[in-house]
Amino acid sequence: MANIKQIRRRIKSAENISQITRAMEMVAASKMKKAQTTAVNSKPYADKINQAVRILAHKVIRSRHPLLGLGTSGADLLIILISTNKGLAGGLNTNLFRFLIKEVKKEESRLQFVSVGKKGKQFVVRWHKKLLADFSESLPFTLNIPAIIKLVTDGFISGQFSEVILVYNNFVSALVSEPVKKTILPITNLEEATQEELKVFGEFELEPNAAEILNGLLPHYLENQLRGAILEAEACEHSSRMIAMKNATDAAYDLIDDLTLVFNKARQASITYEIADMVTARLSIK
Repeated sequence: MANIKQIRRRIKSAENISQITRAMEMVAASKMKKAQTTAVNSKPYADKINQAVRILAHKVIRSRHPLLGLGTSGADLLIILISTNKGLAGGLNTNLFRFLIKEVKKEESRLQFVSVGKKGKQFVVRWHKKLLADFSESLPFTLNIPAIIKLVTDGFISGQFSEVILVYNNFVSALVSEPVKKTILPITNLEEATQEELKVFGEFELEPNAAEILNGLLPHYLENQLRGAILEAEACEHSSRMIAMKNATDAAYDLIDDLTLVFNKARQASITYEIADMVTARLSIK
């Protein structure tokens, strides 16, 4: 009988766990949808900034602009690592950190980090690398974008960093995310503006001049790059947590089924034993 009570308690515990994980799955699904919508809605603005920067860059001598020229040779490599604050997201952070180690293996001696997400901060500390700053406390992470961009642009212009790289999880679908390494400084990967874009932009008068406008626009361009990475990482976090919680819920249901079968067998054995005991007692009286 004690064994039956024990099994019943385990079934109850599994049921409670399944209710919690099911609720977390639903919450993560809702947040993932919201993150996707935010990322999609921000793309038209991002496209216009990219277009404006490409066209203005066509009108200036790139090598003379501190953010468009090559970085200081031999300076440190700064990595902005975007992870999560919380766990229960499957192997999302683990896969990201493995990808990072593989990608920067040859540059380990000159790495510095800016972390966005407590899991990334903890990883950098365990890896014994230099953590320049952590922006994990202010939520949502997008609130930290201006401060991060000012930090990295000042360091790049002063020669402290030769290159600034984003490392984050890119959202592919609800079931798939992939780690990404993206260089944001120096800005050398701008596509050339098309003739049609130049023609449309040529209808505007530029005051005071293209170089000054580009100088003010580039920080917003970099902020947009970082914002896009943060939104992608957030969508990956919620989708991975949704999948992890679904798997946990399914595992709880499977455990409940197995325990219920064991419970029924134990209960049947107990009833059979009691009947046999009663029959034996009755026969002994005769």
